[in-house]
Amino acid sequence: MKVILQKDHPNLGEAGDIKEVADGFARNFLIPQKIAIRADEGSTKAALHQKKLAEIKKEKKKKSLDGIAQTLKGKEVEVFVKVGENDKLYGSVTHQDVANAIQSTFGIELDKRKIEFPENIKSLGQFNIKIKLAEGIQPELKLKVSKAT
Repeated sequence: MKVILQKDHPNLGEAGDIKEVADGFARNFLIPQKIAIRADEGSTKAALHQKKLAEIKKEKKKKSLDGIAQTLKGKEVEVFVKVGENDKLYGSVTHQDVANAIQSTFGIELDKRKIEFPENIKSLGQFNIKIKLAEGIQPELKLKVSKAT
């Protein structure tokens, strides 16, 4: 049976794909779970149109993320932390600290889960970090950890 996926499915494909699956799998799982609908002529045309629109939207988003990547690439962001004796940090620098510093420095709001540290940052100094904006778009920037006054 031919079905049109309504949602992304890890074993079948992305939303909008037209797939040939076993009749029982479609009737007993995909259609009741609203993961797919039966493909007829009208729904197939609608699915192809929907997929084309999704690709256009994806391209616009990628261009936007490329612009953000160019803004961040090679730049330096500074995080101020409290330190104790011998310049030892209280805790460590968090992903949220870096996201807040990027927000205040560049005016770009990032999800903290997109920030990648090479290791836990528990000391003062400079570190290279990556921002995973999208697949293939990962600008690196320098993180400077300084004492708060």
